[in-house]
Amino acid sequence: MRLVEAVPVRSAELNYEYGLALAHLERWDEARRALLAGSRLQPRDKRFPVELAGVAFKQKNYPQAIAYLRRALRLDPHDDYSNDFLATEYFLQGNLEAALKYWNRVGKPKIAELRNDPALHIRPALLDHAISFSAESELPLDDFLASQARLRNLAVFPAYHFDLLAREDGRFDSVLRAQELNGFGAGKLDAALRLFRGLPFQEINPEYYNAGGRAINILSLVRWDPDKRRLWAAVSAPLGQSPQWRFRINAGLRNENWDIRNGFTGPAPVLASLNLRREVVGAEIARLAGWRWRWSLGVEFSHRDYRNAVPGALLTPQLLAQGYQLKQTGTMAYQLLHSPEHRLTITAGGGAQAARIWSTPAQSFQKLQGSLEIHWYPRSRGDDYETRWRVRAGKIFGQPSFDELYMLGLERDNDLWMRAHIGVRDGRKGSAPLGGNFFLSNWQMDKNLYSNGLITFKLGPFLDAGKITDPVSALGSRKWLFDTGAQTTLRVLGVGVVFVYGKDLRTGNNAFYTTIS
Repeated sequence: MRLVEAVPVRSAELNYEYGLALAHLERWDEARRALLAGSRLQPRDKRFPVELAGVAFKQKNYPQAIAYLRRALRLDPHDDYSNDFLATEYFLQGNLEAALKYWNRVGKPKIAELRNDPALHIRPALLDHAISFSAESELPLDDFLASQARLRNLAVFPAYHFDLLAREDGRFDSVLRAQELNGFGAGKLDAALRLFRGLPFQEINPEYYNAGGRAINILSLVRWDPDKRRLWAAVSAPLGQSPQWRFRINAGLRNENWDIRNGFTGPAPVLASLNLRREVVGAEIARLAGWRWRWSLGVEFSHRDYRNAVPGALLTPQLLAQGYQLKQTGTMAYQLLHSPEHRLTITAGGGAQAARIWSTPAQSFQKLQGSLEIHWYPRSRGDDYETRWRVRAGKIFGQPSFDELYMLGLERDNDLWMRAHIGVRDGRKGSAPLGGNFFLSNWQMDKNLYSNGLITFKLGPFLDAGKITDPVSALGSRKWLFDTGAQTTLRVLGVGVVFVYGKDLRTGNNAFYTTIS
């Protein structure tokens, strides 16, 4: 160090040697300045960002260390030391997917043993099929992601993660830590919360999970609200004990009173009204093709009729078509982008339906729908400030019946949320915009306010934009809708209560809504 200090004008090589000497003496700030000076003289020399990463690591500035290592790998993507160092940085930050990406470049990590903690009720053979990597082998990122997708598809693990525990021989043990749904719930309190979570909305949700350890789930809903009566039940299970395949059989009854209005508050007279009765049975089969692709095919047989209809100028004879209907459905989703380093995913999806109603006269229709979703965790670990942006659009061709129309608004049976437009007024559906063609954008961010393992409390802003139209000119929103506000989620033992405050930016109306997830 003294020899180099005597040189008035230092070359890049002298700055490198000087920086290393200062680093050995743990004079970190001076070492950083010397290495930066050498890097400016030789910006294509990968040694400088590698050593700068080491200095940042010693100063516990892990994000800066990661940035320097990524710069070094842009200069030499095949450098084993930089790949291993960067993987270790991500591993220490809790980002296992990013760690695997760079460890795989140097033939790591080697898995010595697989185990679960705590022990699980699911059948070991089914779990073994879900986890696509094995002991005494390398853990590839693709196999890790495929395992996560298969565990999700089993639909009995609401929360899970893999831990890698380092061993003295340089290998790792893989430990699956999962919250598992079994029977009616984990104890009387959990079972009661799940069964009676919808009691404020005059409904109960009898559910039974993981029957016989086979990931067979039986879900149901019983609602006795006099304006929104509903019975629904579904059974789903892996097909042939393969976690990549899943089938579902469902049946449902609805008896609903509708008052169609132009708003959920203020002066909004009833424009049309009806009583809808609908019975349906259906079956669906879904397939995971790797971890990026998912598709499903289904068939549905239903019957509907309308009583006490006051059509006004809204409900055409075609919308009030009664009779039996046969529908075929298909969906697909593909993960366009998965960036472990940035914790960013972009997923595209689409769906199609084709149906025929044996009414008088008979009519048919087709529905097409597409979506694009961006999901981002801006922090290097945890889910604080989790951000989602989802864009969806749909169109109906032909002559659908009234119960097949899209709706933009908050309602428990609807997933196209405009969060300052409530779909129910005086207990009856029909106060949110209806139509056959829609565009909807939903953006939201969630900040963790409190969590202790049993209770989680989140709060964040949202922004919704959408428009819905229909060949029947009196339906639809007529204009673009813009809603903003805040959404709070309180989750206790897996049961979530969602509180929404929304403000319609066009009318200034305020909306308050509560639902259970």
